[in-house]
Amino acid sequence: MAAPGNAITFDGIKAQLAKREYAPIYLLHGEEGYFIDALVKEFEEILPPEERDFNMYTMYAPQVSADDVMDTCRRYPMMSEYQVVILKEAQSVRADYVNRLHLYASQPSPTTILVICCRGSQVKAKDLLAEMKKNGGVVFESKKIDERNIGNIISSFIKNKGLNIEPKGLAMLRDYVGADLSRLYNEIDKLTIVLGEGATVTPESIERNIGVSKDYNNFELIDAIAQKDSLKMYSIVEYFRANSKNNPTVMTITTIFNFFSNLLLLHFLKDKSDNAMMAELGFKWPIQLRSYKPALRNYNAYKTIEIISAIRDFDAKSKGIGSRQNEYDLMKDLMFRILTAQGNIAI
Repeated sequence: MAAPGNAITFDGIKAQLAKREYAPIYLLHGEEGYFIDALVKEFEEILPPEERDFNMYTMYAPQVSADDVMDTCRRYPMMSEYQVVILKEAQSVRADYVNRLHLYASQPSPTTILVICCRGSQVKAKDLLAEMKKNGGVVFESKKIDERNIGNIISSFIKNKGLNIEPKGLAMLRDYVGADLSRLYNEIDKLTIVLGEGATVTPESIERNIGVSKDYNNFELIDAIAQKDSLKMYSIVEYFRANSKNNPTVMTITTIFNFFSNLLLLHFLKDKSDNAMMAELGFKWPIQLRSYKPALRNYNAYKTIEIISAIRDFDAKSKGIGSRQNEYDLMKDLMFRILTAQGNIAI
C-alpha cells in the first residue's frame, strides 16, 4: 500500500501508481482541474482492460447516495486483486454527503481503491479527512497555478517531453495559453508529436503548428517598446485588434505592467551586471534581459514611474471607469504615452 502521507504531490501520486503502491482512498480536490483529470486517467489504467467490466466503477455524486458508494466499495473484486471505484462531481453535493464517507474510511477494504474527485473546490469534510489520515488515505489538493510560475511549468513540461524551447517560444506559449493547463499541455503534446523527441521548439514551429504569430505577440510588443520602435508598436496593437480573440488586452497590459515594474527594480539596482539583474528578476537565461537593456537607456526611472501610472490609467478606463473608448483605442493611446513620457511625476 502507499505510505500514509495524507498530503502528496501530483508527481508523487503518479510515482506511487507506477510502482503499484496503492492507498485505500484518494481525495483529489482543489481549484485546478487539470491535475485532477490527469490523475483520474491514471487510476482508470490501474486495471487491465479485461478486468474493468467487473471491477471498475465510475459513479457521480449527484446521482448516487453516499451509502451506495460505500456499499460498492465493500464488495470483493471478481477475478482481480483490486476493484477501483471513482466518485466524480463531489463538488456538486453537500459537504455532509462527502463527510459521511468517513464511515467507510474508518475501515476501508484492502481490495478497493476509492478515488473521490472534487473538481474546482476544496472539500470541507473534517471527519473524512481525519479517518483518511489514520488509515493511510492520500489527499491531493490541486491548487490554482500562479501566473508568475507559468514559464517554469512550461519549461518543466517541455523538458519532460524530451524537447527544448527557445526563450521567445516560451514567452509566446505563456502569453497565448496563459494558466489554462489543459490547453497548454494539449498544445505541447501536439508539438511533441509533430517535432519529435530532442527537437527545439522555435517561434516558427509554434506559429506553424499552434497558430500564434511569431511577429505579432506580446513578446515582440515588449521588444518594440524597449526599442521605442513606434511603427512596430502600433502595428502590433492593430494586429491585436484584428485578432482580438487570441490577443486579449488583459494579457497584454499585464505583460507591459510587469515589464515596467521589473524595469523600475533594475533602475534602483546598484550592480547592473547580467548576473545581478537576473538574480533580481528571477531569470534563468541572459537572453531574458534582452529587452531590458535598451529600455534602461530609453526610459529613466522617472519616465518608468510615469508610464506605470499611465498603465494604471489604461486599466481603469478599459473597465469603463471615466471612459467609453474601445480598449484597443485605449491601447494605442497608451503606446503614445509610453513613447512621449517625460518623467513628469507628482511629488
